[in-house]
Amino acid sequence: MFNVTLTMSYHTLSYPSHTLLGSRNLCRLRSCHVQAMPPSSVILNADESGNFYQSTKLHGSNLASGIKGESVSPLTSHGNGVGIIGGVSVDATLNFLRRIVEFSSDSSKGGRKSNSIPFVLCSDPLLNKELLSYEKSHFVSGRSKVEFFKLDSSPIVQNLRNKRVFLENSGASCIVMPCNVSHSWYEEVSKGCSVPFLHMAECVAKELKEAKLKPLEAGSPLRIGVLATNATLASGFYQEKLRNEGFEVVLPDRATMEHTVIPATEALNRKDMEGACNLLRIALQVLLVSGVNSIILASDDMRDLLPQDDPLLKKCTEPMDALARSTIKWVRSAGDNT
Repeated sequence: MFNVTLTMSYHTLSYPSHTLLGSRNLCRLRSCHVQAMPPSSVILNADESGNFYQSTKLHGSNLASGIKGESVSPLTSHGNGVGIIGGVSVDATLNFLRRIVEFSSDSSKGGRKSNSIPFVLCSDPLLNKELLSYEKSHFVSGRSKVEFFKLDSSPIVQNLRNKRVFLENSGASCIVMPCNVSHSWYEEVSKGCSVPFLHMAECVAKELKEAKLKPLEAGSPLRIGVLATNATLASGFYQEKLRNEGFEVVLPDRATMEHTVIPATEALNRKDMEGACNLLRIALQVLLVSGVNSIILASDDMRDLLPQDDPLLKKCTEPMDALARSTIKWVRSAGDNT
């Protein structure tokens, strides 16, 4: 059993509350212009599967009891609140929140006026560890899709489903998972969901389609590269969504994975940022040589390895960015219809 703290903080401008669900106060999000207020919190006890079944009110919170089997009063009163399921990396989840705030800011006011959206974030250290362990199981050598699905992922799927249901009961009108490997089980997790559940790869594929890219050579197909961990590539969801939009998909070959991508991930885990950055550059260049129009950098942590002014980034498409933009579009569309 572990405790999960539900903390409510208040945005400086438009919407009244952002709810962060996690084992601790995840961060102050200073760069997102979020002002800390005296928090109202509840402690939700959860078992090893992530089932929430008891709570203790703190600081005069008027939130629902959260007892297992009982309905949970909405944590967001807006009809366009977003439920967010955190993934492998807390840092990546927080980066997604920063994108949500930054992309929804009013650029006509110099980006200083925020029109951010209400959200409920469920961030679970146990789930983080389960996803990371699952991803690491693919580091040693590339596995086939058949071998990938032989691994027992049922605890992860159940954990993700529990959080999805919790977010639905919390009043979320839309759900997102800003985590690549979690989308390996999107179909199982989203099955029976009563609200829209955005798919990150589908958001990327649609943005690329709308960009009206031109082939590098006349008569040749539009080719999109995908750079990701073995776990993400083996699940095949990026390949499926891109092909549905008419793109030809190019993946790193086995040698590139074994000599650049996997070592880059290992270097990142060792905090060897320079080594990881150099290996990532090589992997990107190998894909570019194969004649791709763009590369989807489908790693929750690798994007920030490269400096913002690195020319290679101009050739990359970031799934987190696409998901954040699609989320904001959905929220604004839902708001216009209410």
